[in-house]
Amino acid sequence: MALTNALDVSRESFATSPARSTAAARAVLLRVAEGERPATFRLHRPGRILAFSKQDAASPGFREAVTAARAAGFEPVIRLAGGRAAVYHEGTLALSWAVPDRRPSARTEARFRELADLLRSALSDLGVDAHVGQVPGEYCPGAWSVNARGATKLVGTGQRLIAGAAHRGAVIVVTGSDLVREALVPTYSALGLDWDPATAGSVEGEVGEVSVARAADAIMARLAERYELSEAGLDAATLALAERLESDHAVP
Repeated sequence: MALTNALDVSRESFATSPARSTAAARAVLLRVAEGERPATFRLHRPGRILAFSKQDAASPGFREAVTAARAAGFEPVIRLAGGRAAVYHEGTLALSWAVPDRRPSARTEARFRELADLLRSALSDLGVDAHVGQVPGEYCPGAWSVNARGATKLVGTGQRLIAGAAHRGAVIVVTGSDLVREALVPTYSALGLDWDPATAGSVEGEVGEVSVARAADAIMARLAERYELSEAGLDAATLALAERLESDHAVP
């Protein structure tokens, strides 16, 4: 069940500035925690990003992985959530969802379950045989991934908790599973991570031609069943904070 039925919706993408996009998600989280912003759901079409976790950044092969990512045409960033490296590109949707919570760790599983069910339902509406759960051999493995037929990963999810709020993030691969493989094969090799490239799928690969906009509409329709939505851009104070935080998420 939703903790509150009011939710601000933002569409800013910062597609040409990947680190700023990640910093914006963090800025929203911090301001939600302080009570300076309402719960905020951001859904947008990103640029080509290789999102590394802090765990990746501590790996011996990180610098080689960064070089591989850039050689494949993807800009590396340090993301908010944990896990392992994941790919964003123009055929994907990037989702970030920040909510206030005085005891965020107590509801970690409930938040994962809500997000995964929302995205599973939306993909089912598009005709995908969608299920929640990890596919053996998937990249950035997680119990709350959304897959097709138990065979290919379509959605990865993650969380970041701070005092007073929780962030949920997801990447939905609508088209371009080949781009995911092109970016991750050399990157995961550099990081020393095993995975099966055949598990990287897309919505289009399951149901035929589908636009990113149509996938976004399906997600928003399911979200509107659960929440009272207010379309609103990010406020000036949040944007200013994102600018100050950008360097924390950029990779030299």
